[in-house]
Formats: sequence, C-alpha cells, structure tokens
Amino acid sequence: MPKNAAVGKKKALIAAKAVKKGVQTKTTRKTRKSVVFHRPRTLQLQRDPKYLRKSTGAGDRGLDKYQILRFPLTTERAMKKIEDNRTIVFIVDVRANKRQIKAAVESMYNVRAAKVNTLIRPDGQKKAFVQLTPDYDALDVANKIGIL
Repeated sequence: MPKNAAVGKKKALIAAKAVKKGVQTKTTRKTRKSVVFHRPRTLQLQRDPKYLRKSTGAGDRGLDKYQILRFPLTTERAMKKIEDNRTIVFIVDVRANKRQIKAAVESMYNVRAAKVNTLIRPDGQKKAFVQLTPDYDALDVANKIGIL
C-alpha cells in the first residue's frame, strides 16, 4: 500500500468518526445567580509608573547616626543614672530601634553599650537609656559629650 493511500485512509477514518458522533452537540448554558451583570475585568496591564513614589527604599528609612541621636538629657534623674548605673540618657528619633541607637552611640562616642532601654514620652519623643559596659566610665563619657 502506498504512503499516500495510508494517509488518506487515516483521514477517512477520522471523518467517519466525526460523522457518527455528529457536529450538533447541545451546549449547556451557565446558570446566572445574580440579576446584575458585572463586566469581567480581564485586561491586566503591567505597571509603568511615570516617576518613583519614594526616593529611598523601605529598609533604609534614611536615618544616620546624627539623625538617630538628637541630644543627651541633662535632668537630675539622668545625672543620677550616669553616676549610679553607668547609663547615659538620650532623646532619639522616634523611628529608630534599639539596635540602631546602640550602633549610633558606639560609633559616635567610641564606647561599648551593654543594653538599650527605650520609652516614648507623653510629649511624643523617644527616650533611650544606654547602659555602658563595666569597662567604661559613664562620667568620663558624659564629660566628653559635654553634659557635665
């Protein structure tokens, strides 16, 4: 049997199958459960902004060590903490976290901080209590800063 005849026979079998099956198949309609027609939104365009909405990234937050530490507190209570607890009290940026405050103090004043406690005062400012390690004297650091 030639090759063309085999291809022709195959096509004939497919055609005979289609004739037996029939082309007029009944399609079922989707039942509508709502009386209101909501137009489907199918076109999803890729974003193409004209300009950047933020100049810096979200992780950066734009805080450097000079913005984090605003000023040291010089109240009587803060002075007592310097003398008794090796703790220096700062007013810091509200957006700064404890790790950032610790790093800023260590880099600006060349000391090691043991821990940092923070609170937000009723006037909305953040107060940070930076406790120094035992090998640093808070009085010397306070003199260097210019508190005493």
